[in-house]
Amino acid sequence: MRALVGRLAPGDKLPSSRELVREHQVSPVTVARVIAQLAAEGVVITRPGSGTYVASPPRSAPPADTGWQTVALADRAVDTGSLADALGPPAEGTIRLDGGYPHRALQPVRPLSAALARAARRPDAWDRAPAAGLLALRTAFAAAAAADVGPDDVLITAGGQSALSVAFRAIAAPGSPVLVESPTYPGALAAARAAGLRPVPVPTDADGLRPDLLADTFAMTGARLLYCQPAHQNPTGAVLAAERRGAVLAAARAAGAFVLEDDVARHLGHGTPTPRPLLADDRDGAVVHLTSLTKPAAPSMRIGALIARGPVMARMRAARLVDDFFVARPLQEAALELLSSPGWDRHLRALAAALRERCSALVASVREHCPEWTIERVPSGGLHLWVRLGPGQDAQAVAAAARQRGVAVNAGTRFFAAEPPGDHLRLTFAAAADVGELVEGVRRLRSATRP
Repeated sequence: MRALVGRLAPGDKLPSSRELVREHQVSPVTVARVIAQLAAEGVVITRPGSGTYVASPPRSAPPADTGWQTVALADRAVDTGSLADALGPPAEGTIRLDGGYPHRALQPVRPLSAALARAARRPDAWDRAPAAGLLALRTAFAAAAAADVGPDDVLITAGGQSALSVAFRAIAAPGSPVLVESPTYPGALAAARAAGLRPVPVPTDADGLRPDLLADTFAMTGARLLYCQPAHQNPTGAVLAAERRGAVLAAARAAGAFVLEDDVARHLGHGTPTPRPLLADDRDGAVVHLTSLTKPAAPSMRIGALIARGPVMARMRAARLVDDFFVARPLQEAALELLSSPGWDRHLRALAAALRERCSALVASVREHCPEWTIERVPSGGLHLWVRLGPGQDAQAVAAAARQRGVAVNAGTRFFAAEPPGDHLRLTFAAAADVGELVEGVRRLRSATRP
């Protein structure tokens, strides 16, 4: 049909539906759907009782003059550079070693669909939800936190990114410093800057955040907020060492500061036990805990939670209320159904095994095909492998060359709040369709590093 329209002139009449059915040996329903699709695209025009005609091309209007907006907006910019890929969206068929979500093959599609169907049958499914979230769902998150908290200490959010935005705006005043791990999750940097905060990096090593440098940074900056990922940190995969946990909390308490604990990777372990959250060791309300179902479930399961005690929870509830009143009730009901179903635990076990297999395959492939790269740690959880490139290799150039060879990777530059100490790549082992794609992706990366 597209080829036919291309041969005709604007205003020409297309064959009747009956003629198209006979010519192409398809059903009338198929013909109707094709014509409806072309009409929606503006390619054809349907005139009831007359027929279908080739549409005239749209007239090109002069571009709108939006220059005045630059003056009106002044310098109140929201930085999305750390979130957007400078190379643009990957083309169809690109092997995905980038991104932050598991492939559809790793998602619990059937349990999700069943949970959503059960939720939709509830008589109150479309009623307004409480601003803090459904009591049963808040109770479930409180029970999973392994800490001395109850449902009143839980605030349901529209995923982890929304929770970050709420927490940053509620806890720190615009212009304040916020301490972050170096490297760290780019979405956190973007959310902090959008809230008017100034990210200040604190170095990490194989055991996570360095408490000695953390205490010094608190003292030098006067910061009252630390953002960190103690479990399966993004992008490095590090787990905060047991002997450092108390020191991190002590440094925050000495500075009179909050710790925003991003724990979204807790359900992404590879089979080994994940240490309990910092929230479980906090007795003074210093830790604000962030969790989410999005990563282990599916990108559109936009359900997360903030857990905190004391006046800070009232602040966060107010920020959430101003944003959008409440999270859609059907999605909250579906999340509750999913968490209470036997299929959820089975999914988490299967996901752990699949992520462990994929991580091992990616590590082996990198060591075989790119031996000049350094893998500083093999992660025990999470979705990513953090690698340092060889001497003379530029991360941005490697990422661009890889894209030309049909593989997408994340250059490490945007994971740092300040100048990066070297060139790195974040390779995601969960976004590819299977292990075979992972291996092929690394082979293409190998060729991208060759002149």
